[in-house]
Amino acid sequence: MNGIPPFRVLRAKRLWITNGVITGVLALLFAVFYVGANIDPADHLTKLPVGLVDADKGASVGGKRVDLGARITESVKKSTAGGHKIDWKVMDEKEMREELGKGKLFGALVVPADFTSSATALTGTAPTGTPARPALTVLTNQSAGSVGSGLARTATTQAAEKASLQVGKELTARIGTTQAKLPAAARVLLTDPAAVTVEDGHPLDSHSGLGLTAFYYALTLVVVGMLSANVLSGQVDHALGYTHNDMGPLRLHRPLIRATRVQTLAISSTLMAGLSLLLGTLVTVGAVGVMGMDAAHLPLLWLYSVCAIAVTGIGALTLLAVFGTPGMLVVTLVFVGMAVPTAGATTPIEALPGFYRFLAEFEPLRQIVGGIRSILYYDAQGDAGLTRGWAMMAAGLVAAALFGFGVLGWYDRKGLHRIPAETTPDKTAVPA
Repeated sequence: MNGIPPFRVLRAKRLWITNGVITGVLALLFAVFYVGANIDPADHLTKLPVGLVDADKGASVGGKRVDLGARITESVKKSTAGGHKIDWKVMDEKEMREELGKGKLFGALVVPADFTSSATALTGTAPTGTPARPALTVLTNQSAGSVGSGLARTATTQAAEKASLQVGKELTARIGTTQAKLPAAARVLLTDPAAVTVEDGHPLDSHSGLGLTAFYYALTLVVVGMLSANVLSGQVDHALGYTHNDMGPLRLHRPLIRATRVQTLAISSTLMAGLSLLLGTLVTVGAVGVMGMDAAHLPLLWLYSVCAIAVTGIGALTLLAVFGTPGMLVVTLVFVGMAVPTAGATTPIEALPGFYRFLAEFEPLRQIVGGIRSILYYDAQGDAGLTRGWAMMAAGLVAAALFGFGVLGWYDRKGLHRIPAETTPDKTAVPA
């Protein structure tokens, strides 16, 4: 003991300034990433993919061929001409169902086969009864994300309502003065002839969290990998004798085993890969077996979970090894701070500001979410996100290995070796 009171360190300006800067920057970055990405999704919306299906078979009216479905689809496209918020994908009904079933559409607007015949029937002179309204169907897709599905539903409903008014004007102009002969109910319907109905375009099972279980499951994998890396980094350093291990009031220490930085990362990465088998199993059992999450393709889900934890953990170990103590802050920003807002699970990528869309191209959570979504919701189809998920995880693993072993190898060659703690164990220590 040197007799200096420990609380005297609080007088050190550097202690306050250094920690204030670090924690202040962290707080600011989290506010920017989390809040900034979600302040106004509708305003940042860019080319949200929505299906537009014209199944109308048309009808013969007064000896002339009439196809109101084609007029509606043309009206919908013209109503957004010059705009950039909605990317209308004109397709047939089969293709639309397939795209909804891969999460590539956030919704769709369908003109049914009998639309023209039902709409033109409103111009008849039925003496009694209320004429039946033709329907335009708005399909949602919660599996692609609830916010994106909601934005698509709003835009599609508005487009359908405008198209109905346009059709009403055309029908009114077609019958001219004879509309006075129609029943009052028919005249009212004629101005806005189409009913807009909303249906779920890709129904999910009841235990799918309204399309959010994929996100929370993927987030669990990333957090488990990240936190496990932090634990393993410290435990490997303790096992090699480079650091103490405080267990409550006891400080444990092992004899020094000299290891280069490259060797240390190799040891911790091997341990991470092996333990990922256990961790992936427990996450799958906890989510599916204990909590009852709806999940198909369980062997594939388990394998993907194991690999996601391993890659995340090795990536985090690399950052911890390269940056040292600040590495945990870097890990937190990369795997949580920048990852959650850009995952495309809550707010769609198409509704994020440009900077966040850029981050989403390589942020690990988005890639993992895509693969989990494919397994849970889209029958494990490769082009529904699973192929990209596997490819990006492989690329991430290679990048982590090249960056980690490359930088640490340079540290070793420059003689920037780690300074071990004292090798004599404390008197209070107990055998490990």
